[in-house]
This record gives sequence, structure tokens and C-alpha cells, in this order.
Amino acid sequence: MPPLRILISNDDGVFAEGTRSLAAAAAKHGHQVTVVCPDQERSATGHGLTLQAPIRVERADELFAEGVTAWGCSGTPADCIKLALFELLPDRPHLVLSGINHGPNLGTDVFCSGTVAAALEGALEGLPSLAVSITCFQWRDFKFASELAMNVAESALKKEWPESLLLNLNIPPCEPKEMAPLRWTRLSIRHYEEQFSKRKDPRGNTYFWLAGEAVKDLESVGDGPLNWPSDVAQIDKNGPSITPIQPDLFWRRGISKLPQIEIGGQLVL
Repeated sequence: MPPLRILISNDDGVFAEGTRSLAAAAAKHGHQVTVVCPDQERSATGHGLTLQAPIRVERADELFAEGVTAWGCSGTPADCIKLALFELLPDRPHLVLSGINHGPNLGTDVFCSGTVAAALEGALEGLPSLAVSITCFQWRDFKFASELAMNVAESALKKEWPESLLLNLNIPPCEPKEMAPLRWTRLSIRHYEEQFSKRKDPRGNTYFWLAGEAVKDLESVGDGPLNWPSDVAQIDKNGPSITPIQPDLFWRRGISKLPQIEIGGQLVL
């Protein structure tokens, strides 16, 4: 494959080991790599943008492999992609990568994921975009995941990646020899239990800490081909999961499934 211009971001911050590993793998494949990441962790910021404060950037090449150009940005993951595309990069990239995230981005959690939001921002700009996550916060061996991400991206690009398609890749925390084959998957509907921990500060005031545990629901899935497993079920079998996502959130289950809304005695048509 001819050398690509690749833009990499994340929500774990510019010091994240997963992103450094992914950038090194992309450079090793012969590509021109630019990293623009938040200057600190901004997980679960979703697609938030910075509107009430200035956005600052600082070069961070020394944190990455030789030949990688890097910036730390005071904004959100989506800010990072916007700033890179419209201010920092001299040329439009061929590919946007986001990750490798420390922790899963499965099911409807993609709506709050900063990692997915960075890739989605790329997709909204018409760029092939891939979000990559290891489904364990403690796992620290990113070499296999980095190579898998690059192989997936390069293979998809050779087959004419459709416009506005975001690919969400989740990789189980296990050795490659223990891993099942990569499969296309559907998004699960993620639910949580005990979402808040209620506590008292030293002055006796109540505060809350968001600390819910995901319910492992292997059957709850949204739309998609019926022969595809859910992303949660695929990871549960130690298999990497790749889920196609598009920015278009429009309802697709048929008009007859919509609630009938009556205003002033007339149905909304």
C-alpha cells in the first residue's frame, strides 16, 4: 500500500500508551503520522466541543516514535480532530484513527465515548475513520491490537471504504493464540446497575460518583444483520469485534412502528 497521511487521536490523553503504540505501528507501516490528542484524559466526553474557552496546543513529538508529529491539545477529542483538519495539518489525511482506548467501547456506550467521537468527527468530514479499543482497563500489551488495527484499516481502504462509515474495533484482553477470529458485529444495548455511589465529603455534604457496572446482556442488540453476533457477545467469546457505524441516526424501523402523535385533534403525518 502507498504511504498514507494518518491522523491519530484519543480520549485518554497524549501520554496514553495505547496511542503511542498505534502511532508507532502506523509509522512502521511506512505512513506519515500526526497525533493530535487531549493534553490530559478526557474519557466519556462524547462529542463535546469547547465553546467557552480558548483551545491551546503544544508540540509533543518527544513522546512518540521517530518520525511521528504530535500535539497535545487542551480541548476535547472532537476538538482535536477539528483543529487538526482545519489548522494544524498542511494536507488532508487519508485516514483517521482513534485509540487505542484503555477500556471497552461496546454497544450504546459509543454515544458517550470520546474515542468514538474523535473517529466520528473524521467520518463527518468524509474521511475513513476507525476507533480502536482494548476491552480491559488494566491490559497494557498493545502491540497485537496496533497491528490488527493497521491491517483492518489498510484492508478496508483497499476495498473502497464507503463515505461516512465509522468502524468501531474492540479487541479482547488476551494473547493472540487465545483469540477467536475477527467478526462483524451489531451494537448491543448497554445497561448499567448501581450507576451512582452516594458519599459524604469531610464537611458532611452529599456528593455522587458515577460508578455503574455494565450488565452483561449477550442477547440485547439493536438493528443489524441477524446472523451477526452482538459486540458484547463476540468479546465474551474472546473474539475481536468490528461494528460499522454511521453518523446518520435516523429511525429505520418503519413508519408503522412510530408512536401516533395527535396535536389539536389531528394526527401528525
